[in-house]
Amino acid sequence: MDVTAEFTVRPVHQGAPGLAHGGVLTTALDETMGSLGWLMQTIAVTGRLETDFVRPVPVDTALHLSAAVTAVRGRKIFSSATGRIGAPDGPVAVRADALFITVKVEHFTEHGRDEEIKAAMADPDQVRRARAFEVNP
Repeated sequence: MDVTAEFTVRPVHQGAPGLAHGGVLTTALDETMGSLGWLMQTIAVTGRLETDFVRPVPVDTALHLSAAVTAVRGRKIFSSATGRIGAPDGPVAVRADALFITVKVEHFTEHGRDEEIKAAMADPDQVRRARAFEVNP
């Protein structure tokens, strides 16, 4: 199972002058890998996330993201992702490996905010729309 997305680094995503902040890039990869759970029709949360920064990402760059499930063992979903500069086959700028853990909906109802939980639970069309993700850290 895999997913692709595109994220444009804007000035608000800047860390060092003219470059994307590493935390924002990590968030973009986390969101992309997190969408794999929706495609698997399971609820999962990030358990571990490791990011490698290969090259700087300038502001106003289109970062092409791709993520794939690499293994599933019980409640554990292992995945990897890359962010490439300028094109889906462009140079790799950032990559990540993650472990997601499947959880029951109670994980959110016990720890989340009621208003957002009710809105999400009331939307029966989430899974179909989940195939067209927007990555917006």
